Amino acid sequence: MATNNPVLDFALSCPKAELHMHIEGSLEPELAFALAQRNGIAFPYVDSEALRAAYNFADLQSFLDLYYACADVLRTEADFRDLMLAYLERAQADGIVHTEIFFDPQTHTARGITFETVLKGLEAGAAEGNARFGITSRLIVCFLRHLSEDEGFAMLAQVEPFIDRIHGFGLDSSERGHPSAKFERLFARCRALGKPVVAHAGEEGPPAYIYEALDLLKVSRIDHGVRASEDPDLMQRLAREQIPLTVCPLSNIRLCVFEQMELHTLPKLLEAGLKVTLNSDDPAYFGGYLGDNIRAVQAAFDWDAKTWYKLARNSLEASFASAEQKADWIAGLDEQFNSLAV
Repeated sequence: MATNNPVLDFALSCPKAELHMHIEGSLEPELAFALAQRNGIAFPYVDSEALRAAYNFADLQSFLDLYYACADVLRTEADFRDLMLAYLERAQADGIVHTEIFFDPQTHTARGITFETVLKGLEAGAAEGNARFGITSRLIVCFLRHLSEDEGFAMLAQVEPFIDRIHGFGLDSSERGHPSAKFERLFARCRALGKPVVAHAGEEGPPAYIYEALDLLKVSRIDHGVRASEDPDLMQRLAREQIPLTVCPLSNIRLCVFEQMELHTLPKLLEAGLKVTLNSDDPAYFGGYLGDNIRAVQAAFDWDAKTWYKLARNSLEASFASAEQKADWIAGLDEQFNSLAV
């Protein structure tokens, strides 16, 4: 939908990739209630509005408590298919041509849901979304960092029979008290399987966690990374090595990493030459999808079209898609940018 602001219209409509989105975090209250009813689950909220009213988080942990409770409605392949398809329909409206989606198998296997059930459901939704919306998707298995590394290895053992259908591994959940170094052996095994690895670091955790993710886990991308601004040497390294940061602005505000968008470190990261991308994280919980993040950031910083072009190009370049796919998308982005009259 046009906004009468050519720069914002370009930012919203231009081809881009979303690289930091937890599929369980796209579970909207209405779908949660529908799945609870379908699966005969007693839900602890009277209606979707009561559930939405609970989305008032003091920090990451208060969000995670609700996140895991809501995930309990996801039981069958059809549930995971519907969840994926609902996200991809929204992604299409935000100009997303490619998405690399996190999912948390341990959240589901702990409830007796098999890894294969989760995977097949997400794959079915991705296939239908590609057919309907033209969006390509890749799946990234995330390990929960509040659990032990041994539990991570146990999860990996369940994943390995399906390794050709997995596109990468990540690390998410609460940072506090759970440094990246905790998972050094696990990530070495994931890399030995020939898969790229990424990790949440530098959201609530300090810059030291980013160093550990780079040097010990040997990640290809840093998820969040907004506290890198506290360490000038780290900023220089991230800029020099062009390590992508998958920043989630509305999430950072909702989880009180920053008090308001105008205080976000995004401008500082960009000015220092870091390879920043914008993403929605857990959009059902944090105030919106990628388009909502773009609108909020533009309202705070009033960036020009060149900045939005750079952010979109960063997202495409930082993806795990093939070089040929990236070239096609970037050609489309260039064409749209060059035709922009602002």
